[in-house]
Amino acid sequence: MPQWDGVEEFVAVAEAGSFTGAAKALGVSNAHISRAVAKLETKTQTRLFNRTTRSLALTYRGEVLLEPFRQLIEDRDTALAMIAADSAPRGELRITCSPAIAHHFLMPIARQYVQDFKDLSIWIDISNKMVDLIGEGFDLAIRTGHLPDSRLIATKLGSRRLCTCASKNYFKINGYPSSINDLRNHNCLLGTNPVWHFQTSGEKVNFQPKGNWRCNSGDGVVEAVLGDMGICQLPEHYIKKHLDSGEVELVLDDNRINDEPIWAVYPHRKHLLPKIKKLIDLLKTAMETPL
Repeated sequence: MPQWDGVEEFVAVAEAGSFTGAAKALGVSNAHISRAVAKLETKTQTRLFNRTTRSLALTYRGEVLLEPFRQLIEDRDTALAMIAADSAPRGELRITCSPAIAHHFLMPIARQYVQDFKDLSIWIDISNKMVDLIGEGFDLAIRTGHLPDSRLIATKLGSRRLCTCASKNYFKINGYPSSINDLRNHNCLLGTNPVWHFQTSGEKVNFQPKGNWRCNSGDGVVEAVLGDMGICQLPEHYIKKHLDSGEVELVLDDNRINDEPIWAVYPHRKHLLPKIKKLIDLLKTAMETPL
C-alpha cells in the first residue's frame, strides 16, 4: 500500500545497521533504500535515524516505530504465506554453513532440492565465519550450539555427537585410557577445537589435549587416526563408518557430553517462505538420528 512505502526498507536498515546492508538484504540499490526511508520520514514527519559519515543509529521515535513496523511486515508475510504455503520453492536461496556440516550433510540434500524445483537456485557459502544473515542478505544458516542473536528464528534440526576414539591398533600398542586424566599419557590428535569436552557426574569437564598432530580438517584428523597415530575427539559423522567396521573404537564414552544441537537459523520475516520451509522440513527428516 502506498501509505506504507518505506516500512520494509526502514526495518531492513534498522536490522542491518546500515543502508548498504539493507540494500543487500532486500536485493535493491542503496539509492532505493535512501529514497524509501526519506519518503517514510516525510510521511511520519519525524527523523528515524541519526546519520553521520561513520555511524547510523535509530532516533527515539525510530525505536518506538521499529517493533510495530516489524509486526506489520510479519503479519503481511504470514497472510501471504497462508495463501502460498503449498506453492513450489522459487527464487534464490542463500545459505551459509560450516565446512563439516556442509560436506557431510547439507550438500547432498541441497543438490537434490535444487534439481527438484526448476525455478529455484541455491547459493551456499561454506565458512566457519559467523555471518550476519540480515546484514549480508542470507536466507538461512546451519549452526551448532548456543544461539545469541534474538533477531533470528531458530528451528532445531537434530544434534551432533562428539566421539573420543582411536584405532584398534593404537589401543593394542598403547592401552586404553581409563579416565580423562589418562589422556595426558597418550598422543592426542587435534582438529579445530583446542579444548576437548567431557562430563563427570553431570558436571562439564574441559581437557587441554597435547600431541604431535594438528589439522583444521576433520578428515585430516581421521586419516591420522587410521594411521594409528593417536586419540581424537570429533563429531560422529567423521568417524562413523570406521566405528561400524570396528577399525576405530570409542573410549571414555561414559564421560561423553550431551549431544550438541544443530539449528536452522533465519531472519524472522522469511520463515514462512516455501523455499525455506520445505528445505528445513527435508533437513529435519534427514537428521532424525545424531550426526
